[in-house]
Amino acid sequence: MSLLVTGSIGIDTVKTPFGVSKNCLGGSSVYFSMAASFFTPIRFLGVIGNDCPFDLHEVFNGRDIDLKGLEVRPGSKTFRWQGSYEGTMNDATTDGVELNVLAEEPPRLPAEYRDSEYVFLANTHPILQQELLGKLNTPKLAVADTMNLWIENERDALLKLLEKIDALVLNEAEARMLTGTDNLVSAAREIIKKGLVFVVIKKGEHGTLLMTDKDEIFVLPAYPTGAVKDPTGAGDSFAGGMMGYLAQQNLIDLATLKQAIAYGTCAASLVIEDFSLHRWQSAGITDIEKRLEQLREMMQF
Repeated sequence: MSLLVTGSIGIDTVKTPFGVSKNCLGGSSVYFSMAASFFTPIRFLGVIGNDCPFDLHEVFNGRDIDLKGLEVRPGSKTFRWQGSYEGTMNDATTDGVELNVLAEEPPRLPAEYRDSEYVFLANTHPILQQELLGKLNTPKLAVADTMNLWIENERDALLKLLEKIDALVLNEAEARMLTGTDNLVSAAREIIKKGLVFVVIKKGEHGTLLMTDKDEIFVLPAYPTGAVKDPTGAGDSFAGGMMGYLAQQNLIDLATLKQAIAYGTCAASLVIEDFSLHRWQSAGITDIEKRLEQLREMMQF
């Protein structure tokens, strides 16, 4: 089934205890699309400046990713992010941000994308997320990501967005901030009350918590990899694996959601083993499937 993603395309500089990757390709929609394309065709909506050194047609070569929604804007500069990780590398420190083209008008939505049945609104301003939803027909599943900046400074807009989507993906700190509740189960219930079908709370190295509007709960640990080099893009890769599988199955019941979260977990465990998108140069769907089976075996007792 058709899966539309919109979000950032960035030029990143990342520092971790394992080295520095300067001016590498990043961005939420890029990481998402790489993971999701293992499962279903992707419709890619994003904007870069004409200073971008990366050819996304070449980056996505061999993958079923439609780039009609990619806009290269003359005279504009591409979004840039500089961040660093220390210690356990659970959280990134933002050392510098240049919004550049992201502070301008959003990209134009191609007419062919309006009938998209599955939609993922990667992290951006909630007003822009709402505007895009308003241009679509009736998606079967619309899911959004968010961040602490919008929760703190654009709460009203974010709450309006929650009325228009089916599900929300956020990390544990954001869930607590949004609800004012420390207990994550209680926080998930509070978020569901906004009218959502399900919510997914990411807990980093401690895994994921899912709650549905039927008060069904599912928890899954992270895949235990000992080769973490760069956590950038882990959350977006998780979302890509999850949404890609849901679109492939064209089903949103509890059993399918559980399987989708497991696929997302395994996709995220791969991308963090190298800087930027380098891990996907050698890894593919067979690696994801292998880790899924290993994770299933680890969960049996």
